[in-house]
Amino acid sequence: MRPLLRPSRLAPGARVAVVAPSGPVPEERLQAGLDVLRGWDLDPVVAPHVLDRHGTFDYLAGTDAGRAADLQAAWCDPAVDAVLCARGGYGAQRMVDLLDWEAMRAAGPKPFVGFSDITALHEAFARRLGLLTLHGPMAAGVDFLKNARAQEHLRATLFAPETVRVITADAGTPLVGGRARGVTLGGCLALLAAELGAPHARPSARGGLLCLEDVGEEPYRLDRYLTQLLRAGWLEGVGGVLLGSWEECEPAAVLRALLADRLGGLGVPVVEDFGFGHCAGALTIPFGAAAELDADAGTLTLDEPALR
Repeated sequence: MRPLLRPSRLAPGARVAVVAPSGPVPEERLQAGLDVLRGWDLDPVVAPHVLDRHGTFDYLAGTDAGRAADLQAAWCDPAVDAVLCARGGYGAQRMVDLLDWEAMRAAGPKPFVGFSDITALHEAFARRLGLLTLHGPMAAGVDFLKNARAQEHLRATLFAPETVRVITADAGTPLVGGRARGVTLGGCLALLAAELGAPHARPSARGGLLCLEDVGEEPYRLDRYLTQLLRAGWLEGVGGVLLGSWEECEPAAVLRALLADRLGGLGVPVVEDFGFGHCAGALTIPFGAAAELDADAGTLTLDEPALR
C-alpha cells in the first residue's frame, strides 16, 4: 500500500462546496455550518440538491442521480477548492457508481471531507482517484457545530496541516501495544464490510493502518462485520489498528472484549479510544497518508502534512 496524492491546503477566501451524498440535511444545521465556514474566511457554496428529500425513501437526500450530479459538479468546478460533506446517514453506496470518475480524475485533486456513510466515498476516492481524503467532521454535523475541538482540528488540517502532523488521542490506550508503520485507511466498520465484493473495492488492508469506528450497532453486529472481514482475508497483512468511537454500541465491557477477541489475534498494535468518528470533539484523520502508529503513546505521526 502506497501513500496517496495529497491535495493542496486551503487559503483564506477559498471557495468550498457543500454536498449531501447520503442522508437529508436539516436546513437550520446547514445554515449554522455555513456560518462557521464563513467565520474561517471561506466562501461556502451549497450544491443544488443538498436540501432535497427522496419522494419515497425519506432517509435519502433526494435521488441518487441528483446527489451524484452535485458531487461531480462540485468536484469538476475549477472555482471550487474543496468539497465538504454536509452529513452522513445512508446513500453514498447508491450513487458512487453513477459518478464519472474519469472526469473527476481529470479535474485534479482537492480536499474532500466527511465520515460515517462517507466511508464508501473515501474508499472510492482512494481506489479510483488515488487521492488522500480527510475523515473528519461534516458541515451540518452536530459535533462540528457545537464542539470547538472538532472545529479547530479540522481547520488546522485544512489551513496549516504541518501543525497537526502528530495526532494524539487524549484517552488512547493500547489494546495491543507496540509500533507500526503503514498507510492510513478505514472509516465506518459497517461500510467497510459492505464494500467487500463491490466494483473497484480494495482487495485488502495489507500494509495499512486501519481506522475503525461505528455508531448504534449491537455487539453481535460488530462481531459479524469483523468476522466477515477476517473470513474474507481482508485484514491479512494489516500493519496496525486504530479504534475510534463506538457511540451507542453498548455494553462497553462486551464491546472491548469483542474487539480484543476479533483483532487481538492479528499480532499487530491496536489502540483504543483514539477520538475519531461519532464522538464529541472528533479528530480529523487523513486517509492515504504514510504514518507511524505508537499504540502505547496513543499517537499517529504522519510522515508529511496531510495537505501540500
